[in-house]
Amino acid sequence: MPVPEHTMALFRTHRRRQAAERLQAGERWQDFGLIFASTIGTPMEPRNVDRAWHATRARAGLPWLRLHDLRHACATFLLASGASPRTVMKTLGHSQIALTMNTYAHVLAEVERAAMDAAAKRLFG
Repeated sequence: MPVPEHTMALFRTHRRRQAAERLQAGERWQDFGLIFASTIGTPMEPRNVDRAWHATRARAGLPWLRLHDLRHACATFLLASGASPRTVMKTLGHSQIALTMNTYAHVLAEVERAAMDAAAKRLFG
């Protein structure tokens, strides 16, 4: 999946931070090859992921929302930015385009309306 350069820069920073954690953990480090791991390299406990998410959300001043809601936001932003439903399907890992279309039909309607308005403006000024 293509990743924006800004996101890659954040991943590089995260990787450096994780390398420091690996050094600090020494022999306790267990390499599972994870991008997001505990401070000793193991898979993160779900309750710790949840706590970290709520702390991050609070620092950002966002209203209450679930971590899973970011998945829906991603799809919505992609569609609103003109990405094809097939691209969104691939990004989200949906096995059927119908799932993507049914779940995000409300966004597609908004995108279609904007496209029609833009076409009418070009045609009729």
